[in-house]
Amino acid sequence: MGKTLVIVESPAKAKSIGKFLGNKFFVKASMGHLRDLPKSQLGVEPEKGFLPKYISIRGKGDIIKELRTAAKKADRILLASDPDREGEAIAWHLQHLLDLDPEASCRIEFNEITKTAIQNAVKNPRPIDSKRVYAQQARRILDRLVGYNLSPLLWKKVKKGLSAGRVQSVAVRLIVDREEEIDAFIPKEYWTLIAQLATKKGSEFEAKLYKVGSVKAEIPNKEKMDSILNNLKGKEYFIEKISRKEKLRQPPVPFITSSLQQEAYRKLNFTAKKTMMIAQQIYEGIDLGKEGPVGLVTYIRTDSTRVSDSARQEALELIEQRFGKDYLSAKARVNKSKTKIQDAHEAIRPATVVKDPDSIKAFLSKDQFKLYKLIWERFIASQMSPAVMDTTTVDISAGIYLFRAPGSIIKFPGFMKVYTESSDDSQEEDESRVLPPMEEKEKLEDKLLLPKQHFTVHPPRYTDATLIKALEEKGIGRPSTYAPIVETIQKRGYVVKEKKQFFPTELGIIVVNLLKEYFIDIIDVAFTASMEEKLDEVEDGGLGWDGVLQEFYIPFKETLTKAELEIGKVDVAPEVTDELCDNCQRNLVIKMGRYGKFLACPGFPECRFTKPLLEPTGVFCPQCEGELVLRRSKKGRPFYGCNRYPQCEFILWDRPSQDKCPECGGILVYKKIKGVEETKCITPDCSKSGIVVKPETEEKEKKLNAADIKKTGKKPVAVKKASKTKSVSKKKE
Repeated sequence: MGKTLVIVESPAKAKSIGKFLGNKFFVKASMGHLRDLPKSQLGVEPEKGFLPKYISIRGKGDIIKELRTAAKKADRILLASDPDREGEAIAWHLQHLLDLDPEASCRIEFNEITKTAIQNAVKNPRPIDSKRVYAQQARRILDRLVGYNLSPLLWKKVKKGLSAGRVQSVAVRLIVDREEEIDAFIPKEYWTLIAQLATKKGSEFEAKLYKVGSVKAEIPNKEKMDSILNNLKGKEYFIEKISRKEKLRQPPVPFITSSLQQEAYRKLNFTAKKTMMIAQQIYEGIDLGKEGPVGLVTYIRTDSTRVSDSARQEALELIEQRFGKDYLSAKARVNKSKTKIQDAHEAIRPATVVKDPDSIKAFLSKDQFKLYKLIWERFIASQMSPAVMDTTTVDISAGIYLFRAPGSIIKFPGFMKVYTESSDDSQEEDESRVLPPMEEKEKLEDKLLLPKQHFTVHPPRYTDATLIKALEEKGIGRPSTYAPIVETIQKRGYVVKEKKQFFPTELGIIVVNLLKEYFIDIIDVAFTASMEEKLDEVEDGGLGWDGVLQEFYIPFKETLTKAELEIGKVDVAPEVTDELCDNCQRNLVIKMGRYGKFLACPGFPECRFTKPLLEPTGVFCPQCEGELVLRRSKKGRPFYGCNRYPQCEFILWDRPSQDKCPECGGILVYKKIKGVEETKCITPDCSKSGIVVKPETEEKEKKLNAADIKKTGKKPVAVKKASKTKSVSKKKE
């Protein structure tokens, strides 16, 4: 046999797999898609069975030419694009561009870039899966039919530059609906009562009022609380019951795409886009010195938690070696995938657990190391034994009132020795307290009763993690689409992110309400989820791709015609401010940009004056008499600068507190330390700062300060005390 050409999607992957194949193979990269529907037209003919018009993507001509030249020199061609629907479609397009036999066994796929996986794939080529290609084609045409018909409607009726998408519009709706829930929410008052008690040996602990008689305690107002406090006067407190039991805490399953994006957001503060970008890098291959490029993890777009027997065995051997037999999981945990799209894939796991994060840290960037460590630890933990918790619940009676004190200790850490999963629920009851020794019927000393007023809170706004979780739970999109959805709705100006939470813009609300009125199916969560299920059925061979499109398009076209006639021009009135334009003295209006609100002249395009919308902090500038205001850099990063800029160029990257430092009177800034927000002084050598500026680092600090200011588009300034601290603080982080 002569030479074999292997075509992958990226150069990094080409380099990684090239070292596993002998000199009879040569590997080229297609750089992703090479053909697509044209941007300048619909590119689909519904009246001809939804015939798509594919053209070579502009700018890809040289790559196509290079691949055709390489194909002529090869005796065999293998297409090794990613192992999913989109990858199958890329292979199909390559098959057409290179004039390959449609029936030829030219397709190979692998879920990890290891020598064994690559060599096995090369030995077992198959024909291209037409059903998977049709499912991807149906998705692409559906999105084109919606986008290229709805977007022009929005341009006419609302304003130019808008877009609507089959999936992105549903994501915006979730955020808009949540904001409506928040606006309609009416807080309700309630009270809790904590009793501070002491055992006969003097050990103190707290218990919460749990029941009044046989009914769960509900205290709606102060009058009810005062009545309870009055009834408790002179009452004696006795331990009525102590319940102790062992509780198993099961290990988490390995990552899938959505859970990786959620956990990376919670633990590492990575956006979904950043997570997938870094995950792709460590999947395609990292240069490990003498070893060359090595793929560190399995394929990163999957919704299956399945793990191969060989990977599980390798993990068990490592666990036994490092922690002992007690930490081994008794049996493999199997969680069924909710959908069938990625059923052939494994979970996201290390390609080999032998390469633990610390052993290859020198070859990884800071972010690559963090993400690989997260994946490695999660997988190892998933194969370990459950944690054993000793839980204790103490019931204390005082007349008809029952107080309860929960507590627990870790009897055996199990998987928690390696990894503990984070949660979006910040209101979970903390049961991690260790209670003092006590006995049933023991009399307790009443030290203090602490009544506290509360109000119910509205449902939380979506974050990156919770939005992706909602999309997954509701069946919206697939593993490869979560990150693009979150990115697109921000780019279009339909939502903005403030303090990690998504807020709908006025534009987003208008578009969603318009779509709700006329295109309820397009923006309906259940309809969109059912469409995903139909695409799965196309892949399984149960439905024809053109039939799915026909069923959707006929009523959609009728609604589109009706909307064209009935919808009038929608005016999005800007919010007018008292500030005047520097050029023409018109009142500036508030506009929404990619990075939030800004001020602009209403005389656009004749007058193009804009300026930042400054949010005051109530903190005075330490270098002049100005006030620190919230600004954003060119990349959208928030910082705090003097409102007298450019006369004063003082800036902080951390949010300032309105309180002054109790030691030196300087500015305090908020910093998160191990997940807890604390205030630190910006003054060097202050005991409240924890930062000591050494003279020998002054030149380095100047460079850091200049780099920070460059990011904001400001000119470098001489290093001053506050600037030094800011730069050193940034470096430490």
